[in-house]
Amino acid sequence: MIAPRTPVAGVVLAGGRASRMGGRDKAFAAVDGEPIAVRAVRVFRELFPQVLISTNRPERFQDLGVETVADRFPGSGPLAGIHAALIASRYPHVFVAACDMPGLDPDVIRFLLARVGRADAVVPCWEGDIEPLHAVYAASALPDIEASLRAGRNAVRDVLRSLRVDYVSEAEMRAVRGAARSLTNVNTPEELAAVGGCFDDAS
Repeated sequence: MIAPRTPVAGVVLAGGRASRMGGRDKAFAAVDGEPIAVRAVRVFRELFPQVLISTNRPERFQDLGVETVADRFPGSGPLAGIHAALIASRYPHVFVAACDMPGLDPDVIRFLLARVGRADAVVPCWEGDIEPLHAVYAASALPDIEASLRAGRNAVRDVLRSLRVDYVSEAEMRAVRGAARSLTNVNTPEELAAVGGCFDDAS
């Protein structure tokens, strides 16, 4: 039996310029024969009752059959994508993942979702840092996020300082099978090649 989907919206953040990938759209790089965005949507459909793609190029994703939402603060990076997704969400929490994460793992995502409580965000720690683009955000974070965007402060990690954040320790994350793969992102051609990925001629 398939478990009921969690009452959280799943969001693929696909608003970046991909400058380190030579301008090619990371969302459509293929890993194991499947474009990253296609796999993310497939995984999210199993987990969430609402799936969104945060993008300013909705035409790129029209064949995936999911809602798209555009930034209200264009050019402001992933924080603007999180902001737009929280507004569009039908649920009080969203799980966001960057479009360059080819190994998103349902069990790792469920582990983070199980931490949802009174915090404004649930953010994993990884490799001595944090990973705010594989994390849960609550609607309660919207006022601080919008204030930060209006002030021109666009870094996600900066706005986290003003929020109540449940940071999941690296030790806890490493105890979850699949965490390393789920948290891997590919920002450069070299990182894409390291996970066996490539672009086809149409991407």
